[in-house]
Amino acid sequence: MNYLIELNSSIADFSSKLANKSVSLSGMTIPLISAALLTLSGCATTQSLTPEQCQDSNWQEVGYADGLQGRSGAYFGHYADRCARVGGVMPNRIQWEQGRLQGLKKYCTELNAYKLGREGYDWQPVCPLEGIEKLEEAYAQGRYYYIRQRDLDYLRSPYPFGYGPGRFGYGYHPFGFGW
Repeated sequence: MNYLIELNSSIADFSSKLANKSVSLSGMTIPLISAALLTLSGCATTQSLTPEQCQDSNWQEVGYADGLQGRSGAYFGHYADRCARVGGVMPNRIQWEQGRLQGLKKYCTELNAYKLGREGYDWQPVCPLEGIEKLEEAYAQGRYYYIRQRDLDYLRSPYPFGYGPGRFGYGYHPFGFGW
């Protein structure tokens, strides 16, 4: 059970942080990072479970962890597919959904929406419709500060407008051609 929670959270966090960083990079690094992301996401979706993990996992805790990450009810299909591939017992959807709903109670808070926006993560539309305006406003405020900080960091970098070593194969040389 802990294996599922750690696998899902670590791969998702790493790939979303890497995707956010790749937006600000330029040149040849974007295709390389994109290829790495596709490879990692392929590993994440094709990771198979053992029959013992399918049978012995506490599906309520797995659902709770998925709810904390804002996963929709359709995400259960990943577990069902993985268990079916290895011939394991089908996961318990009722327990998983009960745990997911408990996790969504913590995910669907104004503080969490603000935090997700402030850290540059996407906010998933899985919350109940009552009070959604406050959640969207909190996320928008956090996202605003994230974008502002990202832009300030970009402007504070030593070569904010593309001048510098490695840009188009040459560096910025104010006094000549680099000799």
